[in-house]
Amino acid sequence: MSREEGDLAGQPAATPQPAQVGTPAEFVAVLRVLRTWSGLTYRQLESKATAHGDTLPASTIATTLGRTTLPRERFVDAFTRACGLGDEEVRQWLNVRQRIATGEPAPTGDSQASGSDVSKRAPRWHRAAGLAVAASIGMAGTLGVSSLFNASAPSAAPSARPVSGLRILAVGSWARIHPVRTPEFCVTEGRDRTGHYKTAVAAQQPCAEAVQPRVFLEPLGKNIVQIQWHHPKYSIGCLTVLPKGPGRDLLEPRDDCADDNRAQQFRIGSVGPSAAAHFRLRPVSTGRCLSLRDQDTDVGTEIVQGRCSGAADQEFLIELIPPP
Repeated sequence: MSREEGDLAGQPAATPQPAQVGTPAEFVAVLRVLRTWSGLTYRQLESKATAHGDTLPASTIATTLGRTTLPRERFVDAFTRACGLGDEEVRQWLNVRQRIATGEPAPTGDSQASGSDVSKRAPRWHRAAGLAVAASIGMAGTLGVSSLFNASAPSAAPSARPVSGLRILAVGSWARIHPVRTPEFCVTEGRDRTGHYKTAVAAQQPCAEAVQPRVFLEPLGKNIVQIQWHHPKYSIGCLTVLPKGPGRDLLEPRDDCADDNRAQQFRIGSVGPSAAAHFRLRPVSTGRCLSLRDQDTDVGTEIVQGRCSGAADQEFLIELIPPP
């Protein structure tokens, strides 16, 4: 096994193991953990796969990891290699996938060889990736973290959700974002109506017309997410606050997604009663608030950053939706 990049300071490099998973949902959950362990973005995984001679679009990775069905063997092979696993480890993942596909039961802890004792490996990495497992498997209603990785470890508490007041999975969730003032609209692709900025920007459009791109919220820290657009033609773009130039304060989908780019990080904070499910979105790079440009409510109104005023046009509804 080789892990070429992505290690966090103090985070050991023990590899997530799928040996005890028994259902497709559990298998996908551990694939998500493997992605977290790799420290690689979808774009970086796509590049790694290409270097290995595989075809693995970033959009395919995001879609597959957002589902609970068993991935194709070809995907598992390319994805695990892109994450940095060697031939023997890839073979183990493929064997587990085959076992699940044929309906064979998962091995019990007693049947595991001493050299593959999951509990001996898990404590070194499940602290960093365990929340992802807890959220993914909890949502699927299957095994808890303890039964998959460490028989003595307690399951993560529900309060460990990455975004307060919103049931986003620790590995991310698909969503629609609606301005509170115009809930029939969705935040999606639009154009700068002034004509000063020529490329796509975030704007509100009728939700019935906002089929593409799909929106994916990926947690980067407590109450902080990256807002990704997944497009069948343009792949993945991350909404990025433009700090200067003709597009100043607009949000542009950029394909250079990076977890450490503060212009692509947004802090989600609840507004008013929890039952209302209203949120403010604040770019981490500036601490300002996203809002409808000039408090407009028309079709195509751009989403911009500005001074936080507490006005209703700075509030959004976040609707979590099933994977595509």
